[in-house]
Amino acid sequence: MTAVQLPVGIIADNPNFPEPWDQIVAKVKIADALGFHSIWLGETWGYELFTSLADLARETSQIRLAAGIANVYSRSPGVLAATAATLDERSGGRMILGLGSSGPQVIEHWHGVPFDKPLARIHEYVDIINMIIRREPLVYNGSLFHLERGFKLRFRPPRDHIPIYLASLTPKSIKQAGAIADGILPTYWPIHKLDVMRQELDAGAESALRPAGSAEIAPYLTTAILPNEEYRDYARQLARAPIAWYIGRMGTFYADMLRRTGFPAEVDAVLEGWKSGPEAAASGVSDAMLDATAIVGTPTEMAMRLLEWRAAGATLPIISMPPGSVEDAEKALGGLRDALADKL
Repeated sequence: MTAVQLPVGIIADNPNFPEPWDQIVAKVKIADALGFHSIWLGETWGYELFTSLADLARETSQIRLAAGIANVYSRSPGVLAATAATLDERSGGRMILGLGSSGPQVIEHWHGVPFDKPLARIHEYVDIINMIIRREPLVYNGSLFHLERGFKLRFRPPRDHIPIYLASLTPKSIKQAGAIADGILPTYWPIHKLDVMRQELDAGAESALRPAGSAEIAPYLTTAILPNEEYRDYARQLARAPIAWYIGRMGTFYADMLRRTGFPAEVDAVLEGWKSGPEAAASGVSDAMLDATAIVGTPTEMAMRLLEWRAAGATLPIISMPPGSVEDAEKALGGLRDALADKL
């Protein structure tokens, strides 16, 4: 099969509403055979992330395996480094490590850990993990971690650097990603503000004496590949729901970001709608907000929109795995692969 020429990642599953695992694995195997760039798994209070990636490492051959994301509170940097290095070895060098802070609700009320100093914690995790993967003696003195015994990873991973992507939304966290990370994983960041994100990333890169463009932009996009035209309105309405969920039920990060990037009225409407329930909240997501943060369309339309995101600065757009049966997903992903090939 011809590989997808434009790098496109796929979110394998919604961790809050998981499908049967055997169906997820079957769909990932299709994405692997079709040549998609990477498969991304998240984690909240459902399936454990790295066990699932280990399953996929055995069932795939070329697609990159990405944690998107692991939080920096529930596992030590040593555990995360050893886990990533192990998966990199078992997969033949296909691991990507996505890190983020998550938020106080999950960190304090699922993991039972104080949510403090998220930016400093992320920075020190990246430093320490990179040292461990390089198999340097671990001597590190930061504001949070003081490691003095010089331990060194006891096996040699296939690479001396595993790419680290950060889930960042605030100006400070975006600049930090530009300074220390290989990429950034924004969720619901509008397409027309990707230039602002690139400027902030490159400002961070410059502060760390890194070249501009050092950090890729890999946005998470809610997407729906339409089997035919009659599903368009229904699919667009479905796509509004997760945006409303993130605005109203995932702390203040996404609401604040969308206010800053041009949608204050929509954020207010969604928050007001949540007083009546999820349907009213979703109705607050305007067509303009939906089109700036999600893609709903035929395979050809999807390919064209992905090229638009690429031109706007998204180096690795990450789309939703098609829902439904394994056969439905194979048809949708195959159609998208062919449409991308036609457009390039």
